[in-house]
Amino acid sequence: MTERFRSGAGRLCLDFVRTLRYRGTSDATEELPDGASLRAWIEEFSSFGEAPASDAMARDARALRESIHELLTSAVVRPVVRQRVNRFAAAPVPAPALTPAGELRWHASDPVPSVLALLARDALELATSPALSRVRHCAGERCGALFLDTSRPGTRRWCSMDVCGNQAKKSTYRAKAAR
Repeated sequence: MTERFRSGAGRLCLDFVRTLRYRGTSDATEELPDGASLRAWIEEFSSFGEAPASDAMARDARALRESIHELLTSAVVRPVVRQRVNRFAAAPVPAPALTPAGELRWHASDPVPSVLALLARDALELATSPALSRVRHCAGERCGALFLDTSRPGTRRWCSMDVCGNQAKKSTYRAKAAR
């Protein structure tokens, strides 16, 4: 399966926040405009398989995404944001089960709210941990993504060396070559 959505931010909640691509730029692109796209994201990032999702669920997911972004990037979090993340986090989460073949499988009677609960819980855990100080904005000119800097010195600049880092290095090289 070809990946449709970006991953590799270091936390699932940060990968979810990336579904508003090019955040803060004139090229901002919504990757979760409807239930079908939310279902595709859940299928790509979880092991639930088919996860029926409606357009209303996609609206809820986008509201949660924006609340997570504010929770992780703002010095002052509005009460409505805190309440929204807490409300989503309170939903039942998937339960693990061992199959007869000895494989771990996760089950949720209602996969979409369960995945959103996992995302909210992950964001709350990150927001209250020392790792929050390692959440960075990508230095890519058009990117706008958040990522968790797990480098030893804590100086990582790009969400992806393959994309944003490579583009920045090409731009620097071209600027030097043009002089």
